[in-house]
Amino acid sequence: MKGEYDLILETNRLILRHWQESDVDILFEYASDPDVGPIAGWPVHENREYSLDVIHNVLNGPECYAVCIKDSGLVVGAIELILNGRTDMTDRDDECELGYWIGKPHWGNEYAPEAARRLIEHGFLDLGMRTIWCGYYDGNDKSRIVQEKLGFVFHHTDDEVDVPLLNEVRIGHTNILTRKRWLSEKMKKALAE
Repeated sequence: MKGEYDLILETNRLILRHWQESDVDILFEYASDPDVGPIAGWPVHENREYSLDVIHNVLNGPECYAVCIKDSGLVVGAIELILNGRTDMTDRDDECELGYWIGKPHWGNEYAPEAARRLIEHGFLDLGMRTIWCGYYDGNDKSRIVQEKLGFVFHHTDDEVDVPLLNEVRIGHTNILTRKRWLSEKMKKALAE
């Protein structure tokens, strides 16, 4: 996988880089915690082989990144702009879905919003996205709060969302952020400073 995608995105504290096979141990450490995956709709990782398979077949999208602390290089989570063909939220090439998770030892450090702000900017300015979709399952307040901080607005709720990896049906909430709204908020912030 290394060399397939060379793009690295940076924030003040973080580096977003593509997943590598050498990340398997840290992925397994976070993903084997039952508080991380199931609330986001994916199963607890039972072994490193499963985690390696996830690196090869799930965390392999062109806009999927490991969220790393800049100073140490430590992976703390994952973030992705899920493009058309890999998401069920849109069938347009100028729209995508934002997905993210942070390992439990790093909750509360504001890594998800920091990484997402950079990826949203990349999506709108570099990839030409018009709309970014984002969702969370009922009860996942951490994800809801991140989306609110990022400026996403409510679009709809679906009372019967299939969660195939867990063989469940849940309530799902879907939010959107348009490029127009994002640019407007960015302008307001700049004028206020």
